[in-house]
Amino acid sequence: MRWWRDLTANGRVVALTLATVIGMGSLGWAAVPLYDLFCRVTGYGGTTARAEAGSDVVLDQTVLVRFDASRERDMPWDFRPEQTSMEVRIGETHLAFYEATNPTDAPVAGTASYNVAPYAAGLHFVKIDCFCFEEQVLMPGETISMPVTFYVDPAIVDDPEAKGIPEITLSYTFHVTDLPDEYAALQDDDAVRTTN
Repeated sequence: MRWWRDLTANGRVVALTLATVIGMGSLGWAAVPLYDLFCRVTGYGGTTARAEAGSDVVLDQTVLVRFDASRERDMPWDFRPEQTSMEVRIGETHLAFYEATNPTDAPVAGTASYNVAPYAAGLHFVKIDCFCFEEQVLMPGETISMPVTFYVDPAIVDDPEAKGIPEITLSYTFHVTDLPDEYAALQDDDAVRTTN
């Protein structure tokens, strides 16, 4: 009978260990989407808000918005803001542009990550439309102008951490991504032609 108690005790230890491993794996898998959701809801880390339309309230107060652009190390594009700053009325919808050029002889796909500084302004910087919401593909030698439509939420003037901020910086970093299938086929055709 003792062997049966030892077997059930060992079985409980194995079951508890497996449950712990599965639980930790599940938490690890869910961490990124949950953190992203948390950042979008709270504006933590300079994550911006999104809206379908502009604000109904426009204030006489203004804030300076600066625009910044960078690339990850492997991204071959030239990427820059078309304007370095603009003075915006709080609550008014504005349009800014970034320019990207693919100087290579192959199509390159990229996505942009973004943040706002200071972080306290992230919750109040609202994007209506942005090139960063979708993947961009540039053909060899192609240059494009990419818009971002935004406003600064009037609630910023009532936020004790964000009110009185004199300037906000909107930063984008472009990262290389895999080409969509239709472009990958074009790249393969070009490689075959150059080897013949």
